[in-house]
Amino acid sequence: MDALVAFAAALLTLRLAGLLGARYRADRSRPELLAWSAGLTAYAVAAAAIAWGEAAGWDGRAFRVYYAAGALLTAPLLGTGSLLLTGHRRAGPVALVYAGLAVGVALAVPLHGAFAPHGIPAAQDHLDFLPARLLAIVANVLGTLAVVVVALRSFRRRPLANGLIIAGIAAAATGSGLAGVGAAGSAVGIAIGAVLLYAGFVAPARLSALPRPRFASR
Repeated sequence: MDALVAFAAALLTLRLAGLLGARYRADRSRPELLAWSAGLTAYAVAAAAIAWGEAAGWDGRAFRVYYAAGALLTAPLLGTGSLLLTGHRRAGPVALVYAGLAVGVALAVPLHGAFAPHGIPAAQDHLDFLPARLLAIVANVLGTLAVVVVALRSFRRRPLANGLIIAGIAAAATGSGLAGVGAAGSAVGIAIGAVLLYAGFVAPARLSALPRPRFASR
């Protein structure tokens, strides 16, 4: 059951990432859409890794994919999108360099300890603190901080969109906290977080696209 829930979350999140990618292709002047699409894609890969681990039994391969996508890439890429939204164009190249570093670390670091067949493995049971776990902590803190600070700074101008984004970040964090009671909890958190984040990312465009009311001239 956990594998099916995680697989459904992966499909939903990947679909939302694709919709953001399509919006970027339609408007190349908005690089934040590409970064957000990449962040949700990483989120979808993390959910797919949960489905893999729960269906086939967790091992080093499934754990590396899960850790790279979920712990090392998702939050920094989403934070990069928020920085690009505010005009910080240098965030894009920095994110590309970081993504390469993160994938390299996830692939190269040694793993230790035996994996249980079910239940998301705890990073501290299989990874040393340096460099992988420290990198994940720093990347998640900075990425989440970028998303939340940008959302709060523009909250008065876009209360609905930013409220949804903050709720999405909270749902993602809650999902991570539920990992101890089953993989399905994390998968549900990923799905809810992805939906809220997507709604927040596209809400300004949708609201601006609504027809303005016409008032009769007096």
